[in-house]
Amino acid sequence: MTRSERLLTLIDALRRHRRPVTGQALAEETGVSIRTLYRDIAALQGQGANIEGEPGLGYVLKPGFMLPPLMFSEDEIEAIALGVAWVTRRADARLGQAAANAAAKIGAVLPDDLRREMETSALMIGPGEPLHGGNIDLTAVRDAIRRERKLLIDYRDRDGAPTRRTVWPFLLAFFDRMRMIVAWCELRQGYRHFRADRIVSMQVLEQRAGRRRLAMTKEWREEEMLRERDHPGPLLSTATN
Repeated sequence: MTRSERLLTLIDALRRHRRPVTGQALAEETGVSIRTLYRDIAALQGQGANIEGEPGLGYVLKPGFMLPPLMFSEDEIEAIALGVAWVTRRADARLGQAAANAAAKIGAVLPDDLRREMETSALMIGPGEPLHGGNIDLTAVRDAIRRERKLLIDYRDRDGAPTRRTVWPFLLAFFDRMRMIVAWCELRQGYRHFRADRIVSMQVLEQRAGRRRLAMTKEWREEEMLRERDHPGPLLSTATN
């Protein structure tokens, strides 16, 4: 492992710990000697990393530090390139453009060798079946989720029966062949999954959702884990009612 890779590994380890962690624990986690660890911490502090602590007490990295220039392993570069390619081809147009812009910003500050790795990645996204996005604007859905606003939707179930729902969206899932909104449904008084291609029309309401997004996400995940335990299957089912 090169020195640059060691420093990156150490930064990643420190970021995983929100509370002070001992030098010995960090040395074991990163696979170096305690003497090397102390030298690497001093090197990072010299580069501006706000690492607080000392031997015997433990270390903690305060938020906001970026290694200059951006440093990634080859695997991380390939993961970024693959993720950008997938979002560009399989998400909505605005999110795809955002992914391409993000990749360009990252590439602009990468060292030459890593930028070449990103631009010439050997991984690719193969062709998939056409996505069924329906009549709605997913950009508006994502905005409603961020602002914690309600949606009024005209929906057709799997049998084509129409229904009107007021929902509190908090997740947008991208499957290979469809997109799905996970939301609290006021009609059913419970969490439901709505396929985007079955939404006939949608209106973003200025009313705030009745609960915070993170709280709903946590509760929904707990319910899904219990459901999966009792009825093994995917965490996010494609059914709604």
